[in-house]
Amino acid sequence: MDKLPVQLSEILARHKAENSFRTGGTTGGLVDFSSNDYLGLASSPELFDATRDFLQQKKLVVNGATGSRLITGNHPLYIEAEELIADFHQSECSLIFNSGYDANVGFFSSVPQKGDVVLYDEYIHASIRDGIRLSGAQSYKFAHNDKESLYKLVERYRSKAVEIYIVTEAVFSMDGDTPNLEAFAEISERYKCRLVVDEAHSTGIFGERGQGLLQVFGLHKRVFARLISFGKALGCHGAAVLGSEELVAYLANFARSFVYTTALPPHSLATIISSYKLVKENPLLVNKLQTAISHFKTETERCHLPFILSFSAIHSIVIPGNDRARKIAGMLQRAGYSVKAILSPNVPNGQERLRFCVHSFNTRTEMSIMMDMLTQAIRFS
Repeated sequence: MDKLPVQLSEILARHKAENSFRTGGTTGGLVDFSSNDYLGLASSPELFDATRDFLQQKKLVVNGATGSRLITGNHPLYIEAEELIADFHQSECSLIFNSGYDANVGFFSSVPQKGDVVLYDEYIHASIRDGIRLSGAQSYKFAHNDKESLYKLVERYRSKAVEIYIVTEAVFSMDGDTPNLEAFAEISERYKCRLVVDEAHSTGIFGERGQGLLQVFGLHKRVFARLISFGKALGCHGAAVLGSEELVAYLANFARSFVYTTALPPHSLATIISSYKLVKENPLLVNKLQTAISHFKTETERCHLPFILSFSAIHSIVIPGNDRARKIAGMLQRAGYSVKAILSPNVPNGQERLRFCVHSFNTRTEMSIMMDMLTQAIRFS
Protein backbone atom coordinates (compact mmCIF):
# COMPACT_ATOMS: atom_id res chain seq x y z
CA MET A 1 0.00 0.00 0.00
CA ASP A 2 1.28 3.47 -0.87
CA LYS A 3 2.65 5.64 1.91
CA LEU A 4 0.83 8.77 2.95
CA PRO A 5 1.96 11.92 1.05
CA VAL A 6 4.77 13.72 2.88
CA GLN A 7 2.68 16.81 3.53
CA LEU A 8 -0.06 14.77 5.19
CA SER A 9 2.48 12.80 7.25
CA GLU A 10 3.93 16.08 8.51
CA ILE A 11 0.49 17.39 9.47
CA LEU A 12 -0.27 14.17 11.34
CA ALA A 13 3.10 14.23 13.13
CA ARG A 14 2.57 17.84 14.16
CA HIS A 15 -0.87 16.96 15.49
CA LYS A 16 0.65 14.19 17.62
CA ALA A 17 3.47 16.43 18.86
CA GLU A 18 0.90 19.02 20.00
CA ASN A 19 -0.93 16.28 21.93
CA SER A 20 -3.98 16.89 19.73
CA PHE A 21 -4.14 13.45 18.10
CA ARG A 22 -7.44 11.64 18.57
CA THR A 23 -8.73 8.13 18.03
CA GLY A 24 -12.23 6.67 18.10
CA GLY A 25 -13.86 6.74 21.51
CA THR A 26 -16.54 4.99 23.55
CA THR A 27 -17.64 5.25 27.15
CA GLY A 28 -15.87 1.90 27.64
CA GLY A 29 -18.08 0.79 30.51
CA LEU A 30 -17.34 3.96 32.48
CA VAL A 31 -19.98 6.19 34.06
CA ASP A 32 -21.15 8.25 31.10
CA PHE A 33 -20.52 11.99 31.31
CA SER A 34 -19.44 12.37 27.68
CA SER A 35 -22.08 11.07 25.25
CA ASN A 36 -25.01 12.95 23.68
CA ASP A 37 -27.45 10.26 24.87
CA TYR A 38 -29.15 12.77 27.17
CA LEU A 39 -32.37 10.79 27.74
CA GLY A 40 -30.75 7.35 27.67
CA LEU A 41 -32.77 6.34 24.61
CA ALA A 42 -29.77 5.12 22.58
CA SER A 43 -29.64 2.04 24.80
CA SER A 44 -33.30 1.93 25.80
CA PRO A 45 -34.90 -1.55 25.62
CA GLU A 46 -38.28 0.21 25.49
CA LEU A 47 -37.32 2.11 22.33
CA PHE A 48 -35.76 -1.01 20.80
CA ASP A 49 -38.92 -3.04 21.45
CA ALA A 50 -41.21 -0.25 20.24
CA THR A 51 -39.29 -0.05 16.97
CA ARG A 52 -39.40 -3.83 16.49
CA ASP A 53 -43.14 -3.91 17.21
CA PHE A 54 -43.75 -1.00 14.84
CA LEU A 55 -41.97 -2.78 11.99
CA GLN A 56 -43.84 -6.00 12.67
CA GLN A 57 -47.19 -4.20 12.72
CA LYS A 58 -46.34 -2.63 9.37
CA LYS A 59 -45.20 -6.08 8.13
CA LEU A 60 -41.94 -4.54 6.95
CA VAL A 61 -39.07 -6.91 6.17
CA VAL A 62 -36.78 -4.47 4.39
CA ASN A 63 -33.08 -3.88 5.00
CA GLY A 64 -32.16 -0.99 2.72
CA ALA A 65 -33.64 2.07 1.04
CA THR A 66 -32.59 0.96 -2.51
CA GLY A 67 -31.74 4.47 -3.70
CA SER A 68 -32.04 8.20 -3.11
CA ARG A 69 -35.39 9.65 -2.14
CA LEU A 70 -35.84 11.21 -5.57
CA ILE A 71 -35.48 7.83 -7.29
CA THR A 72 -36.65 4.76 -5.34
CA GLY A 73 -35.88 5.47 -1.67
CA ASN A 74 -38.87 7.61 -0.66
CA HIS A 75 -40.43 4.95 1.55
CA PRO A 76 -43.95 5.67 2.93
CA LEU A 77 -42.43 5.82 6.42
CA TYR A 78 -40.72 9.07 5.39
CA ILE A 79 -44.10 10.73 4.97
CA GLU A 80 -45.31 9.42 8.33
CA ALA A 81 -42.12 10.51 10.10
CA GLU A 82 -42.01 13.98 8.54
CA GLU A 83 -45.65 14.68 9.35
CA LEU A 84 -45.11 13.53 12.94
CA ILE A 85 -41.99 15.70 13.31
CA ALA A 86 -43.66 18.78 11.81
CA ASP A 87 -46.65 18.37 14.12
CA PHE A 88 -44.49 17.82 17.21
CA HIS A 89 -42.41 20.93 16.49
CA GLN A 90 -45.38 23.04 15.30
CA SER A 91 -43.81 23.58 11.89
CA GLU A 92 -45.47 23.76 8.48
CA CYS A 93 -43.18 21.07 7.08
CA SER A 94 -40.09 19.00 7.82
CA LEU A 95 -37.49 17.30 5.65
CA ILE A 96 -35.37 14.43 6.95
CA PHE A 97 -31.65 14.24 6.16
CA ASN A 98 -29.31 11.32 6.85
CA SER A 99 -27.40 13.19 9.58
CA GLY A 100 -27.07 16.55 11.26
CA TYR A 101 -23.95 17.22 9.22
CA ASP A 102 -25.83 16.47 6.00
CA ALA A 103 -28.71 18.73 7.02
CA ASN A 104 -26.46 21.71 7.80
CA VAL A 105 -24.22 21.28 4.76
CA GLY A 106 -27.23 20.75 2.51
CA PHE A 107 -29.10 23.78 3.82
CA PHE A 108 -26.27 26.28 3.90
CA SER A 109 -24.68 25.23 0.61
CA SER A 110 -27.95 25.61 -1.31
CA VAL A 111 -30.07 28.31 0.35
CA PRO A 112 -27.79 31.39 0.61
CA GLN A 113 -27.08 32.70 -2.90
CA LYS A 114 -24.58 35.00 -4.57
CA GLY A 115 -25.30 38.51 -3.35
CA ASP A 116 -26.56 37.24 0.02
CA VAL A 117 -24.73 37.67 3.33
CA VAL A 118 -24.56 35.07 6.10
CA LEU A 119 -23.84 36.33 9.62
CA TYR A 120 -22.92 33.50 11.97
CA ASP A 121 -21.78 33.10 15.56
CA GLU A 122 -18.02 32.65 15.87
CA TYR A 123 -18.59 29.36 17.74
CA ILE A 124 -21.02 27.93 15.19
CA HIS A 125 -20.74 24.21 14.43
CA ALA A 126 -18.24 23.07 11.80
CA SER A 127 -21.00 21.56 9.64
CA ILE A 128 -22.59 24.99 9.24
CA ARG A 129 -19.25 26.59 8.38
CA ASP A 130 -18.63 23.89 5.76
CA GLY A 131 -22.02 24.50 4.21
CA ILE A 132 -21.52 28.27 4.10
CA ARG A 133 -18.15 27.81 2.36
CA LEU A 134 -19.89 25.86 -0.40
CA SER A 135 -22.50 28.57 -0.97
CA GLY A 136 -22.16 31.59 -3.23
CA ALA A 137 -22.78 33.99 -0.35
CA GLN A 138 -20.41 36.21 1.58
CA SER A 139 -20.14 35.37 5.26
CA TYR A 140 -19.00 37.16 8.41
CA LYS A 141 -18.86 36.03 12.02
CA PHE A 142 -20.11 37.96 15.02
CA ALA A 143 -18.78 37.68 18.59
CA HIS A 144 -20.18 34.72 20.49
CA ASN A 145 -23.76 35.30 21.69
CA ASP A 146 -23.20 39.06 21.29
CA LYS A 147 -26.29 40.84 19.97
CA GLU A 148 -24.41 44.17 19.70
CA SER A 149 -21.76 42.58 17.50
CA LEU A 150 -24.52 41.09 15.35
CA TYR A 151 -26.38 44.40 15.18
CA LYS A 152 -23.28 46.22 13.87
CA LEU A 153 -22.81 43.66 11.09
CA VAL A 154 -26.46 43.89 10.09
CA GLU A 155 -26.17 47.68 9.93
CA ARG A 156 -23.04 47.39 7.81
CA TYR A 157 -24.41 44.96 5.21
CA ARG A 158 -28.18 45.48 5.10
CA SER A 159 -28.01 47.94 2.20
CA LYS A 160 -25.56 45.74 0.25
CA ALA A 161 -27.07 42.29 0.57
CA VAL A 162 -29.96 40.74 -1.33
CA GLU A 163 -30.77 38.63 1.73
CA ILE A 164 -29.15 38.45 5.15
CA TYR A 165 -29.17 35.14 7.03
CA ILE A 166 -28.50 35.21 10.77
CA VAL A 167 -27.29 31.86 12.08
CA THR A 168 -26.93 30.66 15.66
CA GLU A 169 -27.49 27.62 17.86
CA ALA A 170 -30.13 27.31 20.56
CA VAL A 171 -27.58 25.44 22.69
CA PHE A 172 -23.91 25.52 21.71
CA SER A 173 -22.33 22.09 21.62
CA MET A 174 -19.03 23.13 23.16
CA ASP A 175 -20.20 24.85 26.36
CA GLY A 176 -23.98 24.37 26.48
CA ASP A 177 -24.64 28.11 26.58
CA THR A 178 -27.55 29.87 24.87
CA PRO A 179 -27.86 33.20 23.00
CA ASN A 180 -30.57 35.78 23.60
CA LEU A 181 -32.91 34.24 21.04
CA GLU A 182 -35.61 36.87 21.61
CA ALA A 183 -33.13 39.66 20.79
CA PHE A 184 -31.93 37.81 17.68
CA ALA A 185 -35.53 37.39 16.52
CA GLU A 186 -36.19 41.10 17.05
CA ILE A 187 -33.12 42.10 15.03
CA SER A 188 -34.11 39.70 12.26
CA GLU A 189 -37.63 41.11 12.08
CA ARG A 190 -36.58 44.74 12.30
CA TYR A 191 -34.13 44.44 9.42
CA LYS A 192 -35.99 41.75 7.46
CA CYS A 193 -33.23 39.17 7.93
CA ARG A 194 -33.80 35.42 7.93
CA LEU A 195 -33.03 33.73 11.25
CA VAL A 196 -31.82 30.13 11.19
CA VAL A 197 -31.34 28.22 14.46
CA ASP A 198 -29.66 24.86 15.01
CA GLU A 199 -31.53 23.04 17.81
CA ALA A 200 -29.47 19.83 17.81
CA HIS A 201 -28.64 20.10 21.53
CA SER A 202 -31.97 21.69 22.49
CA THR A 203 -34.36 19.09 21.10
CA GLY A 204 -35.34 16.56 23.75
CA ILE A 205 -33.91 18.69 26.56
CA PHE A 206 -36.16 21.75 26.84
CA GLY A 207 -39.92 21.92 26.91
CA GLU A 208 -42.40 19.66 28.69
CA ARG A 209 -41.82 16.97 26.08
CA GLY A 210 -38.49 18.14 24.69
CA GLN A 211 -39.82 20.30 21.86
CA GLY A 212 -36.80 22.62 22.05
CA LEU A 213 -36.01 26.13 23.22
CA LEU A 214 -37.68 28.01 20.37
CA GLN A 215 -41.03 26.47 21.23
CA VAL A 216 -40.45 27.05 24.94
CA PHE A 217 -39.90 30.76 24.23
CA GLY A 218 -42.69 30.92 21.63
CA LEU A 219 -40.23 31.93 18.91
CA HIS A 220 -40.69 29.00 16.51
CA LYS A 221 -42.93 31.00 14.18
CA ARG A 222 -40.38 33.83 14.02
CA VAL A 223 -37.52 31.91 12.42
CA PHE A 224 -36.92 31.05 8.78
CA ALA A 225 -35.68 27.55 9.53
CA ARG A 226 -34.81 25.22 12.38
CA LEU A 227 -32.35 22.33 12.18
CA ILE A 228 -32.86 19.42 14.57
CA SER A 229 -30.96 16.20 15.15
CA PHE A 230 -32.18 12.76 16.16
CA GLY A 231 -28.71 11.57 17.20
CA LYS A 232 -28.61 13.35 20.55
CA ALA A 233 -31.48 13.18 23.05
CA LEU A 234 -33.71 11.13 20.74
CA GLY A 235 -31.18 8.31 20.73
CA CYS A 236 -31.31 7.33 17.06
CA HIS A 237 -29.91 8.72 13.80
CA GLY A 238 -30.67 11.41 11.25
CA ALA A 239 -31.79 15.03 11.28
CA ALA A 240 -34.43 17.33 9.84
CA VAL A 241 -34.92 20.86 8.61
CA LEU A 242 -38.13 22.52 9.81
CA GLY A 243 -39.64 25.30 7.72
CA SER A 244 -42.22 26.23 5.14
CA GLU A 245 -43.55 23.93 2.44
CA GLU A 246 -41.72 26.01 -0.15
CA LEU A 247 -38.41 25.75 1.70
CA VAL A 248 -38.73 21.98 2.01
CA ALA A 249 -39.56 21.69 -1.72
CA TYR A 250 -36.51 23.78 -2.56
CA LEU A 251 -34.18 21.71 -0.38
CA ALA A 252 -35.52 18.44 -1.81
CA ASN A 253 -34.47 19.66 -5.25
CA PHE A 254 -31.26 21.59 -4.58
CA ALA A 255 -29.63 20.41 -1.32
CA ARG A 256 -26.94 18.12 -2.72
CA SER A 257 -26.51 16.15 0.53
CA PHE A 258 -30.20 15.24 0.20
CA VAL A 259 -30.36 14.63 -3.55
CA TYR A 260 -27.17 12.64 -4.11
CA THR A 261 -27.25 10.08 -1.31
CA THR A 262 -29.02 6.82 -0.56
CA ALA A 263 -32.02 7.39 1.71
CA LEU A 264 -32.26 6.11 5.28
CA PRO A 265 -33.52 2.53 5.56
CA PRO A 266 -37.03 1.90 6.94
CA HIS A 267 -35.60 0.65 10.25
CA SER A 268 -34.00 4.05 10.89
CA LEU A 269 -37.29 5.81 10.13
CA ALA A 270 -39.18 3.41 12.40
CA THR A 271 -36.75 4.23 15.22
CA ILE A 272 -37.23 7.97 14.68
CA ILE A 273 -41.02 7.59 14.76
CA SER A 274 -40.90 5.37 17.84
CA SER A 275 -38.55 7.75 19.66
CA TYR A 276 -40.79 10.75 19.06
CA LYS A 277 -43.83 8.81 20.25
CA LEU A 278 -41.96 7.66 23.37
CA VAL A 279 -40.88 11.18 24.30
CA LYS A 280 -44.31 12.62 23.52
CA GLU A 281 -46.09 10.06 25.70
CA ASN A 282 -43.58 10.11 28.59
CA PRO A 283 -42.94 13.67 29.84
CA LEU A 284 -41.14 12.21 32.87
CA LEU A 285 -38.19 11.44 30.55
CA VAL A 286 -37.42 15.13 30.09
CA ASN A 287 -38.34 15.94 33.68
CA LYS A 288 -35.82 13.40 34.97
CA LEU A 289 -33.09 14.94 32.81
CA GLN A 290 -33.90 18.44 34.05
CA THR A 291 -33.67 17.19 37.65
CA ALA A 292 -30.23 15.71 36.92
CA ILE A 293 -29.05 18.97 35.31
CA SER A 294 -30.23 20.93 38.35
CA HIS A 295 -28.27 18.66 40.70
CA PHE A 296 -25.13 18.90 38.55
CA LYS A 297 -25.28 22.70 38.74
CA THR A 298 -25.75 22.49 42.51
CA GLU A 299 -22.62 20.34 42.74
CA THR A 300 -20.52 22.81 40.71
CA GLU A 301 -21.59 25.55 43.12
CA ARG A 302 -20.86 23.40 46.18
CA CYS A 303 -17.32 22.78 44.92
CA HIS A 304 -16.84 26.43 43.83
CA LEU A 305 -15.76 25.34 40.35
CA PRO A 306 -15.82 28.02 37.61
CA PHE A 307 -17.99 26.23 35.06
CA ILE A 308 -19.23 28.23 32.09
CA LEU A 309 -22.85 29.29 32.68
CA SER A 310 -25.24 26.75 31.17
CA PHE A 311 -28.80 25.57 31.80
CA SER A 312 -28.54 22.76 29.26
CA ALA A 313 -27.19 19.21 29.51
CA ILE A 314 -23.69 20.38 28.48
CA HIS A 315 -21.33 21.91 31.05
CA SER A 316 -17.72 22.93 30.48
CA ILE A 317 -14.83 24.14 32.60
CA VAL A 318 -11.72 25.70 31.08
CA ILE A 319 -8.48 23.83 31.88
CA PRO A 320 -5.73 25.68 29.96
CA GLY A 321 -3.21 23.52 28.09
CA ASN A 322 -3.66 20.30 26.14
CA ASP A 323 -1.41 18.34 28.50
CA ARG A 324 -3.18 19.49 31.67
CA ALA A 325 -6.67 18.99 30.25
CA ARG A 326 -5.73 15.49 29.07
CA LYS A 327 -4.14 14.68 32.41
CA ILE A 328 -7.20 15.64 34.47
CA ALA A 329 -9.56 13.86 32.06
CA GLY A 330 -7.33 10.78 32.37
CA MET A 331 -7.50 10.91 36.17
CA LEU A 332 -11.30 10.94 36.05
CA GLN A 333 -11.36 8.14 33.49
CA ARG A 334 -9.12 5.94 35.62
CA ALA A 335 -11.51 6.57 38.50
CA GLY A 336 -14.35 5.21 36.37
CA TYR A 337 -15.87 8.35 34.79
CA SER A 338 -16.08 8.97 31.05
CA VAL A 339 -15.11 12.62 30.67
CA LYS A 340 -13.56 14.07 27.52
CA ALA A 341 -11.00 16.83 27.11
CA ILE A 342 -11.61 19.37 24.35
CA LEU A 343 -8.20 20.34 23.00
CA SER A 344 -6.67 22.95 20.73
CA PRO A 345 -6.86 23.44 17.79
CA ASN A 346 -10.56 22.55 18.23
CA VAL A 347 -10.63 25.42 20.72
CA PRO A 348 -8.14 28.34 20.91
CA ASN A 349 -4.87 27.84 22.75
CA GLY A 350 -5.39 28.50 26.44
CA GLN A 351 -9.11 27.69 26.18
CA GLU A 352 -8.82 23.92 26.44
CA ARG A 353 -11.56 22.46 28.58
CA LEU A 354 -13.32 19.48 30.01
CA ARG A 355 -16.86 18.99 28.78
CA PHE A 356 -19.43 17.15 30.87
CA CYS A 357 -22.69 15.87 29.42
CA VAL A 358 -25.44 15.22 31.95
CA HIS A 359 -27.97 12.43 31.37
CA SER A 360 -31.26 11.40 32.87
CA PHE A 361 -29.59 8.20 34.12
CA ASN A 362 -26.70 9.88 35.99
CA THR A 363 -27.24 9.51 39.73
CA ARG A 364 -26.71 12.16 42.40
CA THR A 365 -24.03 9.99 44.01
CA GLU A 366 -22.12 9.67 40.72
CA MET A 367 -22.20 13.43 40.22
CA SER A 368 -21.14 14.25 43.77
CA ILE A 369 -18.20 11.81 43.87
CA MET A 370 -17.02 12.81 40.40
CA MET A 371 -17.18 16.53 41.29
CA ASP A 372 -15.09 15.95 44.43
CA MET A 373 -12.50 14.11 42.34
CA LEU A 374 -12.46 16.92 39.78
CA THR A 375 -11.92 19.50 42.52
CA GLN A 376 -8.91 17.59 43.87
CA ALA A 377 -7.50 16.96 40.39
CA ILE A 378 -7.62 20.66 39.49
CA ARG A 379 -6.10 21.67 42.82
CA PHE A 380 -3.10 19.34 42.61
CA SER A 381 -2.40 19.10 38.87
